[in-house]
Amino acid sequence: MTVTADFDKFDRLRPQRLEPLKAFRAFRRLVRNKEDTAQVFEIMRALSGRSIGRGYNRMLKTMEGGRQAFLREELAHKLDDPVWLARFGPGTLGAAYREFREARGFTAEGLADEARKVAPLVDAQHPVIWYSRRIRDVHDIWHVLTGYGTDALGEACVVSFSYAQTRNLGFAFIGWGAAREIQREVRSIPARRAAWQAYRNGKAARWLPALDYEALFEEPLEAVRARLNIRPADVYQAVPGEVRAGLKLRG
Repeated sequence: MTVTADFDKFDRLRPQRLEPLKAFRAFRRLVRNKEDTAQVFEIMRALSGRSIGRGYNRMLKTMEGGRQAFLREELAHKLDDPVWLARFGPGTLGAAYREFREARGFTAEGLADEARKVAPLVDAQHPVIWYSRRIRDVHDIWHVLTGYGTDALGEACVVSFSYAQTRNLGFAFIGWGAAREIQREVRSIPARRAAWQAYRNGKAARWLPALDYEALFEEPLEAVRARLNIRPADVYQAVPGEVRAGLKLRG
């Protein structure tokens, strides 16, 4: 989907100023309803600051990142193409992603629709805003790459990993806040330790935003993890799946 941005073509693209109070209010709404994904984007918008522009500039410092920025392809279009997804054989990252989204009924466009609720310029034709869409669209791919599920603890971990990769304070706020709420709910679950490990794993991994994901989807998942130095999610995986599935953030 493409829209005409509602701003003068000579206006400067300015970094979003930090709004911690708005982020806190959105987080409380998210705690009351974990499915209210729009609140995630509200938090990200309130705390992204200069991280989006810096991330885009970092892409330009590598040959592959520069190529991706030059092509400026919309990942969401590929990820929602069932014919394209069907081409990947067993064991590949593409097959693992396909199974991940089919099991949950997720679509990239569904995530984009949630973002549009709070960020009206999200579809603007501007390279830095394109980069912000890219970070949005790789979220579920990073779930698959890191091994974190979509339960509350898994989401806390994958955004902690994402903070290490992007330095977007919104990810840190959600990750640590969610881990704190989980630990309050069930003291025996090492939620803070799992989120901290996820952050360290994100620091240790190669920088993921600039990668050629279409090529990666062709490769065996375990080989991709090894090449990108994505470490196992030991602390998260040690929590039994049925325990993780039963977590409900406190209202």
